[in-house]
Amino acid sequence: MNEYDDAVLRCFLEKQLQLFPEKIAESIDEAEAFLEECVAVVVDSLDEVWEYFNEEGVDLEELDKEAIATAPEVFEIGDGRYLIVES
Repeated sequence: MNEYDDAVLRCFLEKQLQLFPEKIAESIDEAEAFLEECVAVVVDSLDEVWEYFNEEGVDLEELDKEAIATAPEVFEIGDGRYLIVES
């Protein structure tokens, strides 16, 4: 099971509408439960976001790293890490 720290959980709560049409979590506990359920991943850099999508078989030929960073399922935590949530 992934453990999500406060920075990750707050990031998801603040930015969840970039991926979903309405809020799915109203509290830290709800955010943590949702992220655990969908097995969201926290990575340490944009390079690791790129590697994650590459390993998942996403066609990256026409994208650059900045485009990946703005994908709806990628949340910039603010400390150099990224949260990846597959809907």
